[in-house]
Amino acid sequence: MFKKVLISDDLGSINKGVLTVLKGLEINNVQQVQYCDDAYLKIKKAVLDDAPYDLLITDLSFIKDHREQKYTSGESLIIALKKEYPALHIIVYSVEDRLQKVRFLMNTHHTNGYVCKGRRGLLELEKAIHAVYHNRTYLSPHVQQALNPKSDLEIDDYDIELVHLLSQGLSQEDISNSLKKRNITPSSLSSIEKKLNKLRIQFKANNAIHLVAIVKDLGLI
Repeated sequence: MFKKVLISDDLGSINKGVLTVLKGLEINNVQQVQYCDDAYLKIKKAVLDDAPYDLLITDLSFIKDHREQKYTSGESLIIALKKEYPALHIIVYSVEDRLQKVRFLMNTHHTNGYVCKGRRGLLELEKAIHAVYHNRTYLSPHVQQALNPKSDLEIDDYDIELVHLLSQGLSQEDISNSLKKRNITPSSLSSIEKKLNKLRIQFKANNAIHLVAIVKDLGLI
């Protein structure tokens, strides 16, 4: 089992629950931080001291306060750490359950596990630790569809933004104006119409309202 673990979460109550899980697994060399910058520095120092951490368990959302941070989210921390220390095992423990986010962290940045906080969160976290220790990935059942090859999630941030604006009741003309104000391209009315038609076909949606409902059910917006 893992010998040295770091917990990164700004809520002490969450850390206590994670500590209980680790103690039950007889993992006693555990340290905690409440800032992503501290997590990064501890991991970097541990590597330099030739006593690296085996596992990082991190939240994604951290409340901003007076302290200025280079890494303001668990996501930015993961991206940096996986780039510098690809062998480091990382498990996300978060309330964030959008499939696009899960897929991005798992596929693009090779996060080892993704556990959703909730009633069964700590039980799933224990399963995740076992799986990751045996070089397997783990996803909470709630977000497993994120890595399902049969799940049609091949849409990018631009597509998601279009559907998000559509879900707010904006017309295609309103969406076009919104994109132009933010210098997001393509922003022409014809481009937006073509893209939304393509998305309706892709998701087998009967109309715009149906498209929004499907994309929401998939956790993409």
